Amino acid sequence: MELLRFDNSVEQFTPQPLTIEFVDQSGKSRTYTPDGLIQFKPTIDEQPLPVLFEIKYRADFRKDWKALLPKFRAAKDFCFGRGWRFEVFTEREIRTPYLDNVKFLWPYKNRFVSPEIQTQVLETLWDLDEADPDFLLCALCKTPSNRAMLIPAIWHMIATGSIGCDLNAPLTMRSPIWAEQDC
Repeated sequence: MELLRFDNSVEQFTPQPLTIEFVDQSGKSRTYTPDGLIQFKPTIDEQPLPVLFEIKYRADFRKDWKALLPKFRAAKDFCFGRGWRFEVFTEREIRTPYLDNVKFLWPYKNRFVSPEIQTQVLETLWDLDEADPDFLLCALCKTPSNRAMLIPAIWHMIATGSIGCDLNAPLTMRSPIWAEQDC
């Protein structure tokens, strides 16, 4: 859920939003409650489809696939009828550098950074076009102690999206960053 709270494209997340009724191959009535529903904010170009999803460990999925398959088929049919998508997420999709970055940046997201410092950082980054956090800090400050004091501001600005970077790659002091917001 950390990933969803951090994603600015997510409008709403609902855990266990509904129960789907279906009939199995033997004719018995069954129910299935998916783990969640993600609804996305519309963009200028499109209205992204909502995603009904289940989270399973790969080992559990392999072990229980015969019991899970009818549930997932019912969910897929249910979603198709509503113009949604159904996805099964495993640790392969979740335990990624993006999750590591979200966990690292999360404490910085709501931290206060003065508007003056944000403007100074963005103006410098606009002048540089693209840099990495280390180079940006050197451009902003002459002394190591002042650079150290500005590091949380840079992480905050990445966490809030005013500084862009590829969060799908491990975030380091050498990661390429750029200004996403005007000064």
